[in-house]
This record gives sequence, structure tokens and C-alpha cells, in this order.
Amino acid sequence: MQLKINNLKSINKSVITAFVVTIFAVNISVAQEIIEDVVDTSKKQRDTTNTSGRQKVDGVAAVVGDFVVLDSDIDKEYIQLQARGVSIKDITRCQLFGKLLEDKLYAHHAIQDSITVNELEIRSNIEQQINAFLEQKGGSMTELLKFYNKDSEQSLREEMFEINKNAKLAGDMQRKIIEDVEVTPEEVREYYNSIPKDSLPEFGTELKVAQIVVIPEVSEQAKQDVIDRLKGYKADVVENGASFTTKAVFYSDDKAARAKGGMYTLNRKRPQMVKEFRDVAFSLQEGEISEPFETDFGFHIILLEKIRGQEYDVRHILLRPEITDASVLAAKEEISKVKERIESGDLTFADAAREFSDEEETKFEGGQLINPYTQDSSLELTKMDPELYGQIQDLKDNEISLVLQDQDRINPIKFKILTVTDRTEDHQADFARDYLKIKALALQEKQFKEIEKWQEEKISDTYVKIDDDYKTCEFKSNWLKTEKE
Repeated sequence: MQLKINNLKSINKSVITAFVVTIFAVNISVAQEIIEDVVDTSKKQRDTTNTSGRQKVDGVAAVVGDFVVLDSDIDKEYIQLQARGVSIKDITRCQLFGKLLEDKLYAHHAIQDSITVNELEIRSNIEQQINAFLEQKGGSMTELLKFYNKDSEQSLREEMFEINKNAKLAGDMQRKIIEDVEVTPEEVREYYNSIPKDSLPEFGTELKVAQIVVIPEVSEQAKQDVIDRLKGYKADVVENGASFTTKAVFYSDDKAARAKGGMYTLNRKRPQMVKEFRDVAFSLQEGEISEPFETDFGFHIILLEKIRGQEYDVRHILLRPEITDASVLAAKEEISKVKERIESGDLTFADAAREFSDEEETKFEGGQLINPYTQDSSLELTKMDPELYGQIQDLKDNEISLVLQDQDRINPIKFKILTVTDRTEDHQADFARDYLKIKALALQEKQFKEIEKWQEEKISDTYVKIDDDYKTCEFKSNWLKTEKE
């Protein structure tokens, strides 16, 4: 069931979150090819759009509230799309222009509604983006400045800041518009019944998969070793004036935050990080460093840098205790014995999962995996994680996989066995069987309608000026309202 969204259906139909700058993940040589393609394509499309016969190097394409859209902004949008692997062959300047108008409308009203962004977090994200580029083979600041046509690193950072800030504002505004949108069972039924029978969605082959996971145990001595190391880091900062940030960069096992010096921003009203982490962070005073404490991820110490109302800027160092070879071997032997007992008929897979699995999320459901998108146990084959698909693709129903070594965000090593407990072939949507999927589609449709309604209302209430060169564009929304009045 194709769902629509204003102006840019094929690109923007699922955009409910903020725009993310991704050009820094592109190799510089590829980026230069992108620019050449975009310049050529953009020139042709600009010549078609420009009906006045004027030659424009750059200029104001539109004004939306307090925001300006430049001709060059449309060119940059092309670059961002190609950088993310999106084909631009069938995307017109008018479509991208319409998307930019929407983005500016969101950002403008986010400010009007007093939605704020964390500037420290945005600048940390910019550092990550720049570092990701510079870490590439051949990447340098000189090349990056040349790519963005900037004469200084400061001017580049300022432009990146505005891009990231406005994207965050737009995303937060979109989320605010739909945050209270819900669908009732009756609305789900009405949505389903409104779809012609010959147009019902087709759902691909679905599997139900269960697993048993055994995680190597960590010794008490290994735990004490990392606690002692963390205490040493704290003492060096408190007593000798060492840099907490530097220690986070060099020693923390949290790779995601390491490049930012262990930085996270927590909000008391929006749960982020595990409960143990939040409880410690919110108990600290500015400038205070916690004692070592444990979460599922390992052991931490936290430095509380700044309290800004409901937001807490913290830095942390994470250390994971070492897992010994003996512990790894013991875990592998345990799961191998569990597999043998299931295959001999001594235990069912579900009972074995409840008894022996170390994965709390699945063990009490007999090891059954849950689809994170639908929250039921059916996994669509074409949307399955490629690694999981490779592990179960040759399994017959109720056959058990070999013992597989794996890892996740919490555990650097674990062992598991898998089985397919049920299989449903390709089928047309059925209300009873596919209720959760249909509910998700109904909710998405209602969210899009709410966004469309909001757009129409806000366009009417907002100053909008479109340059003559773009007045021939066909917009779904009433962007040319002043011309019709």
C-alpha cells in the first residue's frame, strides 16, 4: 500500500525524523563525481525552470517565515541524495524545492513553538561528521573545504551547524505534530475495509524464529580489575587535574561516544540510556564524578558537566571486563550439550530456552524472536536482518542450526542456536493474521494526514514568497497562495 507525502513522494514519504547530513561518509573522489553530475543535471533543470530568461549564479528561490531557500540549496540537496545512494535521474528541481519549503516551514514553526535544540550536542555531531571524513583514505581538511567551497574551517563549521540545527528543528516539529496521533481498533478496521480487495497489500514469506543464547561468564576478579582502573582515572582527574575527556577518548569502550569525549545529553523527560546510568547521572552535582557502577554494558564512571533545566550534559568512561578463554570454551560446551539434548528429544527447544538461555528478552517466550517493527513474532523474509537470514535460510521447520558465535552491543562474544518454529508463505493481507501490520499502516496514514493538515494551516498563517523562476512548479500544497488570492 503506497502512502503519500507532499511534493516528494518517492524520497520523503517516510521522513518523520530529522534530516541527517551524510556527505562525510562519501569518499572524496566519489563526491567530486557527484558534484559534476549534479552541476550538469542541475543546470539543465534550472534552465527549464527559469522562464524569465535571466542567468542566475545563485539567488533567493523562496522565503518561508524567517528562513530563506537559495538556488544553491537545491543543488546541495541533490548532492545529499546521491551521497545516500538515491538515484536523482527522475527527481526534478521542483520536487526538491518543494521538500526544502516543507523543511523550512517545520523549522520556522519549531522556533515559534519554542522548540529548542542542544547546541553542544549538535556541535558534537559535527565533530563526528568531520572526523568520519578525515578518517577516510586520502581525506583531508583542505579537500573538505574545497568540496564545500569554503575558505576556512570556521565557515564550514558554521554552515554545518546551521544545516544540522535546522534539520533537528524540523524533525522535532514533525514529531510534535504526530506525537499524540493514535488509531483505535475500529479505525484500523475501517482503514482495512477502505482498501479495494484487489489492492490489499501483499506480505512476503514470514518466519517465526527462536534462539537460545549462552554468554560467557565474567569472573569477579575481572570485574574488580576494571573497577580499580576506573577509580584510578577518577583520582587522576580529581587529584592531578587530568582531562576526563582525554581519558574517555583513549580508554572508553563506548566507541559511539569515544570520538565525542564520552559526551551524552540526557533529558529527565525523555528516557535515554539504561536506568542505572540515568539514576547515577541525575544524582550528581555539576563537576562531580561518580563512583564506578555497573550496567549491562559494563562498568562506568560519569562526569556531570552541565545542568540546563531538564537536560544534563555528561561524559562517561565505559570499561568492559575481560572474558577469559576458559569462560568462552565453557559457554560453547554448555550450548553444545543443550543442542544435543534437544535433538535427542530430552528437551523441547522452548523448554531449553526457558531453562538455559541467557537472553532475558527471549528466554521466557521460549526463545521466540520479536519483530522490532511490528512487535509480533513474525519476521518477513525480505526485510530480515541479512546476517540472521544467512543463519536460518537453509533450516527446515524445527531443525536446529549449528552452534554459532555472535556478538551484540553488550556482549563482545556469545553463542547461540536457532530454529524456525513456523513459516507463512507469500499472502495477501488478512485482517486477523496481519492485524499489527495493518495497524501500523493505518497509523502511518493517519500521521501523514495530520502532517498534511498542519502544513495547509501553517502555510496560510506564514509569510511565503516564491521567486518567479519557481512559480511554474506544480505543488500539492498551497505554496503559491499569494498568487491565488
